[in-house]
Amino acid sequence: MRKLLFLCTLCCTIGLSAQIYEPITWQFEHNTVSDTTGEIIIKAIIDDNWHLYSMELPEGGPKPTNIVFDKVENATLIGNITSASPIVEEYDANFDMNLSWYNNEAVFTQKTSFTDASAIYISGYVEYMACNDKTCLPPTEETFSIGKATNTEKTVTDTLTATALFQPMLQTDYWKPVIQELQAYGNDSPTSDHSFWWIFLTGFVGGLLALLTPCVWPIIPMTVSFFLKRADNKARGKRDAILYGISIVVIYLLLGILITVIFGASALNSLSTNAFFNLFFFALLVVFAISFFGAFEITLPSKWSTAIDNKAEKTSGLLSIFLMAFTLALVSFSCTGPIIGFLLVEIASQSLLAPAIGMLGFAIALAIPFSLFAFFPTLLKSLPKSGGWLNVVKVVLAFIELAFSLKFLSVADLAYGWHILDREVFIALWIIIFFLLGLYLLGKLRFEHDSEIQHVSVPRLFLAMISLAFSVYMIPGLWGAPLKAISAFAPPLHTQDFNLYDNEVHALFTDYEEGMDHAARTGKKVIVDFSGYGCVNCRKMEATVWTDPTVRNMLEKDFVLITLYVDDKTPLKEPFTISENGKTRTLKTVGDKWSYLQRSKFGANAQPFYVMLDHNGNPLTHSYTFDENPDNFIKWLKR
Repeated sequence: MRKLLFLCTLCCTIGLSAQIYEPITWQFEHNTVSDTTGEIIIKAIIDDNWHLYSMELPEGGPKPTNIVFDKVENATLIGNITSASPIVEEYDANFDMNLSWYNNEAVFTQKTSFTDASAIYISGYVEYMACNDKTCLPPTEETFSIGKATNTEKTVTDTLTATALFQPMLQTDYWKPVIQELQAYGNDSPTSDHSFWWIFLTGFVGGLLALLTPCVWPIIPMTVSFFLKRADNKARGKRDAILYGISIVVIYLLLGILITVIFGASALNSLSTNAFFNLFFFALLVVFAISFFGAFEITLPSKWSTAIDNKAEKTSGLLSIFLMAFTLALVSFSCTGPIIGFLLVEIASQSLLAPAIGMLGFAIALAIPFSLFAFFPTLLKSLPKSGGWLNVVKVVLAFIELAFSLKFLSVADLAYGWHILDREVFIALWIIIFFLLGLYLLGKLRFEHDSEIQHVSVPRLFLAMISLAFSVYMIPGLWGAPLKAISAFAPPLHTQDFNLYDNEVHALFTDYEEGMDHAARTGKKVIVDFSGYGCVNCRKMEATVWTDPTVRNMLEKDFVLITLYVDDKTPLKEPFTISENGKTRTLKTVGDKWSYLQRSKFGANAQPFYVMLDHNGNPLTHSYTFDENPDNFIKWLKR
């Protein structure tokens, strides 16, 4: 019974999003043309701002419209399906390729022949996918029948879905054709957590932060010296300064594109929860933090930057300017590397273009001041001298890097269930780090390269107050307070061992089948929560939305909450091989299983992602994604 319920639920959820927005209305009819011929007319009425994909699309894109006639009685189909409706061919940002689709209306025609029009019976279904400029519905089926069937024998439809791969007893050659056919539903929905503007601004802020690092400042006099030699011709000097800024942007943009091409968004998304990668990045940030504290210096081989710098001096034209920009990137890498790495890890999983857009913002922020120095070399005189203040910036960055390094250790710890960095341990370490940062800013804590300060400046005082206040703010978190300000970084509330607060919501089940069995017994509706241990926005939803009294009451009393972690690294009892988008891959972990379920049946690969089902597994309304407004979530729960 449990397995049958599981399979039926998955079949129902294929059309989940179509029941939400219903942007396409279908009409089916059979018109007679003569005594022996006719036409099946299938008409799609498309809502404004939505489009229906055509019947011919390139591989790797959305699912094309496909019309299937599964039963034709007392008639014969003549030729192929045709459509005279106008087709729009444009670049589709959702799938990053040129695609064709219908707007407003699409009419499909299938010619027929018959001897008695009144005896015709035709049934089938339309497979289709609809999108607007922001989102896509998962592949959907619309069934139809025309006339009255003369054969009253019940038609048996195979309801086995691709997720039956998770049942070892169904891993036989008999099911392979069914499984391969259902792989067509495996297109990922191009949803993302943030807009491209947010990603750009994140990169821009990272670039501004990089300007404060000590590795960047030595390049300033080098830049001024280089362009002072070209100041004899003002027009040429200004042109070269602009080209210098463009070269900086191009170098970092190429880096973002290169990472996208080599890894891709989905690969970096998987990499972001890989234990080795997270431990490596944790160790890397700790090493950089220790270096910034003054224990040792991390520099690239000086001969690399010297060789490129000398080459730039001896070369004329555009090449010399580009080499000068490359020198900036190379020399500053020991400080900008951790910022770039953290930036790429955080945004790469958002979309295919995210790394390039993030690096564009980073490069523009870095290029603007250097372009100004190249444009006006005398600006160097107005800059503060590097010295004690720059070392303060360096140490402050060390504290921040040390704090963020724990995020990477936490992701690996959660994904693999090590339980070495539960929530209270994480919060305790952050309290200590930011408390020490506050003492450092007040001059109560000094490192080897720090000089004793005679007085505390106003900016340092305010920064110290913020850091110390942040430490005090986190203290209640040791007893289970939600701490909404850091919910995106701290481990989930359910890892808290000692908890005096009772306003958080925990899922009753982390297994789909077990949760649906419980719902069938109790008659309750179901919320399926696709989440992730490393999902920042999942933690925000849990801390800011689920703790709302109304939301909490509804989730606990009216629903069975099932949370499926797509990055759970618990090994499956038996790995399974699947074919997805033309590529063969192996599902090895529980997270692989839930991630594939989300992609293949719900057309999405971003978290958080919520779907609502009744106790029989039938979809009740549309899916729901990240939105920190509790009122909107309440409206969704009441549908």
